[in-house]
Amino acid sequence: MTEAEQNAARLARESIAAGDPTGWFERLYAAAAVGVTGVPWDRRAPSALLVQWATDRGLQSSPGPAAETALIVGCGLGEDAEFISSLGFGTVAFDISASAIQAARERFPGSAVAYCVADLMAPPPGWRFAYDLVVESMTLQALPEGARAVAIASLGSLVAPGGMLIVFARGRDPDVPDDGPPWSLTRAEIEAIASGGLTLVRVDEIRDGTSTAAWRWRAEFRRRSGPSADE
Repeated sequence: MTEAEQNAARLARESIAAGDPTGWFERLYAAAAVGVTGVPWDRRAPSALLVQWATDRGLQSSPGPAAETALIVGCGLGEDAEFISSLGFGTVAFDISASAIQAARERFPGSAVAYCVADLMAPPPGWRFAYDLVVESMTLQALPEGARAVAIASLGSLVAPGGMLIVFARGRDPDVPDDGPPWSLTRAEIEAIASGGLTLVRVDEIRDGTSTAAWRWRAEFRRRSGPSADE
């Protein structure tokens, strides 16, 4: 475990012990902004899993006023958001950490992405059923069990009728303990995202055979179109 990972884990444990399961994100990004620590997941590039998925699907939005909309969950420093925006999507990206959002704006001055501070567990009402594409990459796994269940229940409500949700997360078998952070997700937790009119299209296990940490879920969901899409 790197020093940055150790610092993140310590901050997470402290926040959870204080009854604030998401407060450590701001503490981490604020410390990174002044050079006290690094952000463990800052790779200066979009997620390789996201790029591969989008490439395999030929993901592209129509340009101009007809562009589809995308929402990037827990956007951090903005690399995934910029990638999705480059595919033509009108992109909104949010994080619970104001310091993360400020850093993303500084990293990508003049960006077409609308960066904002928001909470997945209590998203703005106007986001309900609003986005053609929702991207969740490794955010759920950063939340302990109780907060994660609330976030899972909220996630699907962001997808518009006919829209799509893609989720990437560390995976584990249900009989394998996980003391986190991060907390790997079971198949049952992935499947629980499909509710309220959201359907699981496919779920893949991505393994490289070298470590448990390298096991990832890639799960794709869709919301049906029509008047009953929000049921």
